[in-house]
Amino acid sequence: MGWDNPPVPWRELQRRMSWGTGPPAAERPPAATSRLAPRPAGTTPWAELHCHSSFSFLDGAATPGELVAEAARLGVEVLALTDHDGMYGVPQFAQAAARLADQGGTKLGTAFGAELSLPGPGQHSHLLILARDAEGYRRLCTVISAAQLAGGEKGRPLYDIGELAAAHDGHWVVLTGCRKGPVPAALAAGGPEAAWRELAALTGMFGHENVMVELTCQHDPGDDERNDMLARLAALADLGVVATGNVHFAAPAQARLGQALAAIRARRSLADMDGWLPAAGTAYLRSGEEMAARLRRYPGVLERTLELGRQCAFDFRVIAPRLPDFPVPDGHTEASWLRELTARRVPARYGVQGAERVPGAHVQIARELDVIERLGFAGYFLIVHDIVAFCEDNDILCQGRGSAANSAVCFALGITNVDPVSHHLLFERFLSEGRDGPPDIDLDIEHRRREEVIQYVYRTYGRDRAAQVANVISYRP
Repeated sequence: MGWDNPPVPWRELQRRMSWGTGPPAAERPPAATSRLAPRPAGTTPWAELHCHSSFSFLDGAATPGELVAEAARLGVEVLALTDHDGMYGVPQFAQAAARLADQGGTKLGTAFGAELSLPGPGQHSHLLILARDAEGYRRLCTVISAAQLAGGEKGRPLYDIGELAAAHDGHWVVLTGCRKGPVPAALAAGGPEAAWRELAALTGMFGHENVMVELTCQHDPGDDERNDMLARLAALADLGVVATGNVHFAAPAQARLGQALAAIRARRSLADMDGWLPAAGTAYLRSGEEMAARLRRYPGVLERTLELGRQCAFDFRVIAPRLPDFPVPDGHTEASWLRELTARRVPARYGVQGAERVPGAHVQIARELDVIERLGFAGYFLIVHDIVAFCEDNDILCQGRGSAANSAVCFALGITNVDPVSHHLLFERFLSEGRDGPPDIDLDIEHRRREEVIQYVYRTYGRDRAAQVANVISYRP
């Protein structure tokens, strides 16, 4: 096998990888635009609460955007993203749903959760958690972050089950999960009694009102028998029952890609994996009509699943992180301290008020400080100034860049070194009351001493309030 791409157009390669269905690329009509029609009248409402995207690396085969587009096409009302041990796909997921609504398409409710990999004998046990609200999302992010740090190895988080049980405070819903969930796994290994013990342990840890039994519907061998027994256990325990597709790809055409990912994950060929892969490529998103047909033998489960989805659906914008408070001297607020620091440094840049070297500089700075205070971003500017001051005190080369160069406050504080007033730069390109979210202040720091600055940030603000960000490159040929 060589590493060179074959002389085959990408569309044709995609067709072949999608089970070879459909006419060759040249004969197919162009793809539909992203504008989607409203949900068809009479569509059965449905909520998919267990869904993996490509951010469950080598497990999910569809991007968050593909999942959102297919859910809208099928008329799904609520979609939950529950990737493994992380919330990496949430921004793309939420953005795709927001674009869908902005374009006049179907409004898709978004829910957020994760499938946690708990240590167990032989293999990890999966625990599926859905956030009920923004506070539940924050708590889930906190425990995942702590587990990732405790694990000490990439991709191997170490959860403390006692800390998980103490962390939720009613803001999570715990589902019994897929075949690797503690209850289904115990049922397969030890029968109903073992499954009952695991179910009792879950309700004991998380509370009876916060645990629901999950039936997974993929038409795999053994699905009906397992789901029947889980439904009986739920009835005995007086627990609610929901159903999911345990989704790993958007549409049936991606099943072949899902198989390839599973083989790569196992480091084996597709031929060697024959017999270990799912019997059918059925882990795709389904419409409400299809799920209603599959759930006929479980009255009320479809409605209960939809009800839970609606309860857990919320907008990603309500969970924006809050920066740590900046310590200021007694008698000052963050805003007044920012004004004080700026006033101290303005004369070196522009001269004193009334004899300024650049006409209009003091008026511009006063206007910018008013906007910064009204938007509540004074602490953000203080944090960035603090990092720059550390670099200055330790002779570390540091330079602010990008749209921050449009701010006279940034120039006065020494964050940037381009005079925006002399160059008639537009402050609103950097910060405006008509835009959401904090401004973007990028700092370039010399690579040889960057680690010193990173460690200073950790020491000053705490490792639980600082993070390094990874960019997911999405360039295409």
